Amino acid sequence: MREKIKLRPQQVGDAKRFVEILNNPKFRYFPARPESIKAEKEFLRNNIQARQEGREFSYSILLKNKVVGTVGLTLDPKRPYLAEIGYFVDEAYWGRGIACRAVELVERMAFEERDVMRIEILMVKKNKASERVAIKCGYKKEGIAKSKLLLFGKHEDAYVYAKVKKSM
Repeated sequence: MREKIKLRPQQVGDAKRFVEILNNPKFRYFPARPESIKAEKEFLRNNIQARQEGREFSYSILLKNKVVGTVGLTLDPKRPYLAEIGYFVDEAYWGRGIACRAVELVERMAFEERDVMRIEILMVKKNKASERVAIKCGYKKEGIAKSKLLLFGKHEDAYVYAKVKKSM
């Protein structure tokens, strides 16, 4: 039986948990390494502002009321029918399908509530786990975007996976 997850908008109080997750040395392919809980709180305040402005929708992933990761949707400011989904999950919960379920929930919201027509998932080419999430969620590989992502000061090529809303 699949574990049931819940999504809720990120809160400033999630900062300590995100610092724990993101500062894990095994997070080699996610570009955030918060310097402090204070810095992460400021980042989360900016996320809340972006939500209020309708630009970004970042959620904490909850499993049994514990924050185990995040998933977010960023709308293209010039083309709000285009969006990108990003996510991460605490190492202790890797391999349990949590990221896939979170992506599916945010995708549904994007297509049904935000009128998004196309969603992309980008990942550093070496990030096989993220690539598996995209494939399991039905995203199709479209190619490689050269030097698309900045990862700890180095420009990295990224795989581009996308899904287009089915015509009604």
